[in-house]
Amino acid sequence: MRQAFAMNRVFKGLALPAIALATVLLTLFAGSVGANAQTAASGGSPPAGWYLALGDSVATGYQPGLGDDPQGGYVGRVLPFLRTSAPRTQLRNLACDGETSITFVSGGKCSYEQGSQLAQAQVFLRAHSSATRLVSLTSGGNDLTPCLTKADPVTCAQAALGTLAANLQQSLARVHAAAPGAKIVVTIYYDPFLALWFTNPDLATLSTTLQGALNDTIASVTSGIGGATADVAAGFKSTDTTLIDGMPTNVAAICQLTWMCTKNDDHPNDAGYAVIATTVIAKLA
Repeated sequence: MRQAFAMNRVFKGLALPAIALATVLLTLFAGSVGANAQTAASGGSPPAGWYLALGDSVATGYQPGLGDDPQGGYVGRVLPFLRTSAPRTQLRNLACDGETSITFVSGGKCSYEQGSQLAQAQVFLRAHSSATRLVSLTSGGNDLTPCLTKADPVTCAQAALGTLAANLQQSLARVHAAAPGAKIVVTIYYDPFLALWFTNPDLATLSTTLQGALNDTIASVTSGIGGATADVAAGFKSTDTTLIDGMPTNVAAICQLTWMCTKNDDHPNDAGYAVIATTVIAKLA
């Protein structure tokens, strides 16, 4: 997400005769997807498969004070699972801090040779269509978060979710067309603003309503293109309001799994990223 707010401001997925040709093509295509593409396994052998990670700062593995960890976060925990069946699977992470569904399609947030994260993903997937096993996407949180500070957050959310639905449908359709054999898993969101329970309970309650609408939108669009939805909200116990020592379970989970209650930052900590990874892996078994 990378849109953290201080709480006192309201909320802070070869043909055997062609092995030699495939090796040459792999080298050529690697240049087309940028200098940061992960190399094949040692010995020069092509990877047995690719995992392409897309999305916002949750997909980059961002943590306050540490910055991005594109080989870590939740995607770095999903990769070992993929390698249990294909040990030479490699990761390519194109995610961008602060990305919205709009900039994902049109660009403008991070620099890509192809102009946008989606266009860069399409180039990569066309080059590695038959070898891409998994594409994961985390997108939409940055579309909705600004609405919490609007005078009419519900109207703002309705407009934002309409835009998100259109952009997400276009994005997933283009990803699927570029690599039709790849598994597509889209994560929904936890609700970091439950931490406002301590200072603004009404806004915390509103955030749960907006989170539900956001997650329903993402799940509906993902299902429409045959993708799978990783239930991060359930992993973070987002709807469990059972009181434990006077604190709702969902609020306690946010404090335990993100930096909201210690650094006013809405990103997951190591434990939170592990939970997200578990929800993605559940869709791959």
